[in-house]
Amino acid sequence: MTCNHPRPPLPPEQRRFKFVPVFTTLFVHIAACIAFLPGFISWQSILVMFVALWLTIVGVTVGYHRLLAHRSFSAPLYVERVLVALGTLACQGGPLSWVTIHRQHHHYSDQVDDPHDAGRSFWWAHTEWFLHVIPALQNQSRYTPDLQYDPFLQWLNRYFLLPQILIGSAFYFLADYYSINGGGIGMLLWLFAVRLTITYNITKLVNSAGHGWGYRNFDTPDLSTNCWWLAYLSFGEGWHNNHHAFPGSAKFGTSVSEVDLGWQHIKLLAALGLVNNIQLNPKRI
Repeated sequence: MTCNHPRPPLPPEQRRFKFVPVFTTLFVHIAACIAFLPGFISWQSILVMFVALWLTIVGVTVGYHRLLAHRSFSAPLYVERVLVALGTLACQGGPLSWVTIHRQHHHYSDQVDDPHDAGRSFWWAHTEWFLHVIPALQNQSRYTPDLQYDPFLQWLNRYFLLPQILIGSAFYFLADYYSINGGGIGMLLWLFAVRLTITYNITKLVNSAGHGWGYRNFDTPDLSTNCWWLAYLSFGEGWHNNHHAFPGSAKFGTSVSEVDLGWQHIKLLAALGLVNNIQLNPKRI
């Protein structure tokens, strides 16, 4: 199995850490710690954070991943755009960039050309890959030919941070206007720093823990595993071995015990007539 072979050193152009992702990652994590100081804690900020966290995870697993990257179901254009826009709340790049990296990950899963190759190390798969130059992004047109001609996706890919600025400005004003404890700063710390710290680590654990911790239902040619606690945190992404066995399936859990909250959201949307053409894993265990 190629994923167990020793890895060569990173090419010279990829060895240097990039300032922006390193700085923003450190800044967000430190700011999240500051949010827990008494002067910044309010039940309103915590409530807003949890609602935004729920929408963010739904946006990533249902919008970016199952809908856009794998086309495991279809939706009217307005529903698709809402789900994809929710994915941008994770601040993990625009939709075209995210899909490019993910599709290349499946193409070379746990091999040298996998952007977050778990065979290199747990740390690399979890965080370090993101702090360097990402060669996969040079292959955007190759991996997203079906998405290249959508002007909305092109715009969102370039300006995915703009919705964050608008949302942050609105909640900053509301927190100050209603004199919430911690004011606008406290609200921003919870809405962005705490939420993004949680989101970042949940989604990156899919790349690291999801390729080494847990059990395997299927003999896939990679290191993917099913990790139950990660599945709950990530709305089903933790059933990662199942997903790698059947990447086109909208449902990642393969049994009653493998609870998939992302799939439950898709089922609800289907019941409301908002999604269709749902693809499912042909096997059951």
